[in-house]
Amino acid sequence: MAAARELQSRLTKPAGSLGDLEELSVRLAGLFGACPPPLPEPAAVAVFAGDHGVHAQGVSPWPQEVTAQMVANFLAGGAVVNAFARQAGARVTVVDVGVANPLPVAAGLVDANVRRGTRDMTVEPALTRDEARAAVEVGVKVAERLIAEGAMCLLTGDMGIANTTPAATLIAAFTGSPAAAVTGRGTGIDDATHAHKVSVVESALAKHAAAEKDPLGVLAAVGGLEHAAIAGFILAAAAHRIPVIVDGVIAASGALAAAAFAPDAVAAMVAGHRSAEPGATVALAHLGLTPLLDLGMRLGEGSGAVLALPVVASAVRVLHEVATFDSAGVSEK
Repeated sequence: MAAARELQSRLTKPAGSLGDLEELSVRLAGLFGACPPPLPEPAAVAVFAGDHGVHAQGVSPWPQEVTAQMVANFLAGGAVVNAFARQAGARVTVVDVGVANPLPVAAGLVDANVRRGTRDMTVEPALTRDEARAAVEVGVKVAERLIAEGAMCLLTGDMGIANTTPAATLIAAFTGSPAAAVTGRGTGIDDATHAHKVSVVESALAKHAAAEKDPLGVLAAVGGLEHAAIAGFILAAAAHRIPVIVDGVIAASGALAAAAFAPDAVAAMVAGHRSAEPGATVALAHLGLTPLLDLGMRLGEGSGAVLALPVVASAVRVLHEVATFDSAGVSEK
């Protein structure tokens, strides 16, 4: 990191003129233990898909069947994340970690279903500890496979109707924030449904207040299978010293769990964008991460992470390709 800072100071530009990109390049040099660090390519997106028992509480206007239908859309290459990934040159892998409806075997689909959707967290714990652990381990195994296949950067993706409700609950649980401060409108809900959604999050937090406070206990009580898998995905990336670009509010809630398991995992995290979901801003602030983009997006899928990939690559490319004052014969101030 010291070498990267020193190199930044000698490049043909005013010191600090690239703002957050300079610190990002320094962080990545530290993560890889090399200056300059390798370019974050090839890059791989893992879209973890799961369903949620809390959907029964009317927190989303979309039917639960849309989760499985969107998985088929990802596999056909027709979703926004597919279009963005083609533009950025990233590979998309879809992982069934908890979809309620059985999915047909398909190229590009990883069948790692832990259970057919979570339980309703307002009634009982969403998952058992063993189920939550299994979901975390799914994320670990997917990350390790992608890294073994050559990925130099991982990107989080998600799909799950109603999954912003457990995300808000996880963020409130890990940060101590009130439900109203972290609960957003998800796929687009009216004021009455939003107020109801806040009450659902409050109900779940109250019901499980006495539950175990360790990260696995929190994931089991109020998390989703894709949230837990994303936590494992991030942990594995950090363990292998590979950067992981964190997408929106679902990924941010998984990142909080990963940081609760292993605080040093934050060093591998890059906040791709600031989701319009309020919980994302709370989570990123808690993690001390500055988002690279702020476009008012709230799609999920990994879309914001993929958009940020060229920015991350540019931060690294500066250290590889920009001339120093001495080599370019440019006078310093």
